[in-house]
Amino acid sequence: MTRAQAAKLFDRLAAALPEPRGELDYTNPYTLLVAVVLSAQATDAGVNKATQALFKVADTPQKMLALGEKRLKEFIKTIGLYNTKAKNIIALSRILVEKYDGRVPRDRAALQSLPGVGRKTANVVLNIAFGEPTIAVDTHIFRVCNRTGLAPGRTPHEVEQRLEKIVPPERKRHAHHWLILHGRYVCKARKPDCPACVIRDLCAYKAKTTAEPAKTPAARKTRQSRPRTGKTGATKATKAAKNARA
Repeated sequence: MTRAQAAKLFDRLAAALPEPRGELDYTNPYTLLVAVVLSAQATDAGVNKATQALFKVADTPQKMLALGEKRLKEFIKTIGLYNTKAKNIIALSRILVEKYDGRVPRDRAALQSLPGVGRKTANVVLNIAFGEPTIAVDTHIFRVCNRTGLAPGRTPHEVEQRLEKIVPPERKRHAHHWLILHGRYVCKARKPDCPACVIRDLCAYKAKTTAEPAKTPAARKTRQSRPRTGKTGATKATKAAKNARA
């Protein structure tokens, strides 16, 4: 996709959703960090359900350490990989207290040095908590960028690098949210909703879906009036044909 086409793409996504935001619930940079760590291989809805009660008792690293790993597991046991995630959250909370005075660092390298925090998580925190123009490439964004031809790549990092080059500077702040929401609700994995897509004419995807015709009462009646072609009917028809030939 050309830069001009990419600019049009983001103009349309911006017009459709001027102020996009992530769907994870949080109250401060620390709870955002915890929520993003928990969201790995889990749904935002599932994470929000668990953190609704958790953040009422542990919304700072100090409170999380006081809560302890065993009690933390009770709050997040409905989330996949909760044992490993609980261990990482306690470990990163201890580092934040001991090294950063309980604050989440506004630095990618520092964030990625924390247990359970990779590049994607660091980018999400930098973007949402601190307003940095970072783009976190998850499965939705990876799919959208490859399917549309916006920023194709074999790995999330490669897609991120291409996005850095092609996304207009004034759109980088919200690019992550526009793309992830588009992938989650329109450019879905199994069956993209191409008829409802505002960028379909810019998209390079060849197997675009089409709108299904409405099922009117007349159409249903016509289908119901057709003779059945089950196994018994087919067998009788075959026998009749053989007799006729004989």
